[in-house]
Amino acid sequence: MRTNQSAPPMEFSEPSNHPALRKYPSKLFVETTTRCNLGCFMCVKQSGECCIDEGDIPFELFERLSPALPHLEALILNGVGEPLLNAHLEDFIRYARERMPEKGSIGFQSNALLLNERRARSLLEAGLDRICLSIDAVSPDIFREVREGGEISAVERALDALDQARRDTGRSGFQIGVEFVLMRRNLHELPAALRWAASRGASFALVTHVLPYEEGHAQEAAYLDCTDHSIELFQKWRRKAEAAGVDISRYFQVLWKYSKTPQEQDVLRFVEQMKAEAALRGIGLDLKKLFRLDFGWLDEMKEVFAEAKGVAAQHGIDLRLPEVTLRGERQCEFVEEGGAFVSWEGGVHPCYFLWHRYNCFASGWTQMVQPKVFGNLAEQGILEIWNSEPFQKFRRSVLRYDYPYCISCSLAPCDYVQTEAFEQDCHINEEPCGSCLWCMGLFQCLR
Repeated sequence: MRTNQSAPPMEFSEPSNHPALRKYPSKLFVETTTRCNLGCFMCVKQSGECCIDEGDIPFELFERLSPALPHLEALILNGVGEPLLNAHLEDFIRYARERMPEKGSIGFQSNALLLNERRARSLLEAGLDRICLSIDAVSPDIFREVREGGEISAVERALDALDQARRDTGRSGFQIGVEFVLMRRNLHELPAALRWAASRGASFALVTHVLPYEEGHAQEAAYLDCTDHSIELFQKWRRKAEAAGVDISRYFQVLWKYSKTPQEQDVLRFVEQMKAEAALRGIGLDLKKLFRLDFGWLDEMKEVFAEAKGVAAQHGIDLRLPEVTLRGERQCEFVEEGGAFVSWEGGVHPCYFLWHRYNCFASGWTQMVQPKVFGNLAEQGILEIWNSEPFQKFRRSVLRYDYPYCISCSLAPCDYVQTEAFEQDCHINEEPCGSCLWCMGLFQCLR
């Protein structure tokens, strides 16, 4: 059972047919390559501390996934690279299509640079079911800023090629979508990008926040790094204080004063009452972050998202938006939906967050992330790895959601997570999920 911030840890007792507890994965994310033909500034490969080796998954390693294919709901053929760079991509699709259930879908995300009419038709004839193209702006200048080496005209040509291939092959059910990486610089491009994509055959859209990998990129993050629970509670007590003529924003100015006026004591009283309610409800409060929040920006994002929803409804686009703040009620879609991740070298991992070795700055401090590997396809079968005791234990532990909210902790980064070799968190869990923001609704992918 899922727990929220106000609930005590509970024993996990999901039914045995829960996707995370089945004898086979329901979704596989397979990294066909780590090579890429763009140099996007917000990509992990462009960060100074990136340790990801470049290479393509060989066909003989892909074949090792065969025992899992008949059970799959979805196969997603991408990782940190551009899938179209792997010359065996159509072979992978064809091999999987012959073994997967009829309703199981095969798809991937692409920057579209290599997608011409010949390649589009080849992919559809091999059995591809859906594709998601990166489009982070419709303004050519902003597009070039975000996608270094890319052009919006290339995406337009790719969409035309896919639409033509859909007609030529009679694959009317083939889905074309777009992915929009949301940043402060391109927020207002979102509604126009959706209109543009819909007019060129797109039927779905994924919007995800940018994941800052370096401190210099943190200023591009559009999300507010406090939980929705803490923001709601903070605004409630700020309104109460304002109604009484008290400005709680002065809290840190008066906190350490030896002698306080009655008005200053009122500031402390309201904040202490807020902290007491937070403790009662199990809500973490990082007061320094809360007092710094730009609520004007929050309202601006909500307005743009509302406009984007209207555009999507008008043009029939299936739109998936991220949260504008951190979701207090955590949910790991990767584990919940029975996913497993395979690197190009054959390593089997639980999620995007723990797929590679890298540094990120998503929480306002540098975090060293180490990959979590449960086995390698070169040595073990995919179902043997999936059903191994360590991997099962990891999934069960994640589903308990009994790990800390590092983002809301005033002591973060602590020695538990600020280490090259993570061992346990402050709840004595071996899963480094307390510092993961994927489960808090910020980042999305094709899945």
